[in-house]
Amino acid sequence: MEAQSFVDYYGILEVTADASAEAIDHRFRHLARRYHPDNQATGDRCMFDAIVEAHDVLKDSSRRAQYHEEHPHRLPPFWEVHAEACGKEESPGQPSAVETFIDSSGIDRDMSIQNNLLALLYLRRRRNIREPGMGDAELERLTGCPPEHLEFHLWYLKAKGWIATGEDGLMAITIDGVDRAAHLYKESAKLLTSQS
Repeated sequence: MEAQSFVDYYGILEVTADASAEAIDHRFRHLARRYHPDNQATGDRCMFDAIVEAHDVLKDSSRRAQYHEEHPHRLPPFWEVHAEACGKEESPGQPSAVETFIDSSGIDRDMSIQNNLLALLYLRRRRNIREPGMGDAELERLTGCPPEHLEFHLWYLKAKGWIATGEDGLMAITIDGVDRAAHLYKESAKLLTSQS
């Protein structure tokens, strides 16, 4: 991979840069079925090949890390990508939920999840303006968040007016949400530029 020939593998698979391996595999299987050349309704050889290439790079942690290192101005550092995305059950010797909250890593993690949800919904609306919605189950799979955690984040994003539930019962990004996602993108680009 040459530095000047950036290919957005995350965009091809329609996942965020901190998507879990399971989310990447799940999305790959879904898109591979859709674009497989044997699928007479939606088959597309070029798109299928791009999906396979993206999956091959992102499923292998060393290749994924190399991909991030080669494109520092377009992707967050790889260590950030693998930061814990969702809370897990407390175990002995681990900080309690209160300690985590006070430590602010809980808040940082929550903000990351909310930003990722906005990014997913932004990408969906951008790719399919007529059917921009995503259901809870799909959002759970793509973010790797269990339902009890996702519920909080969806409540927050709805209360801010950044997402809304459509008549079909699916979540979609609003105009304010698109503006918020664009703002977040600009801020992350500034941070990446200042780090180099």
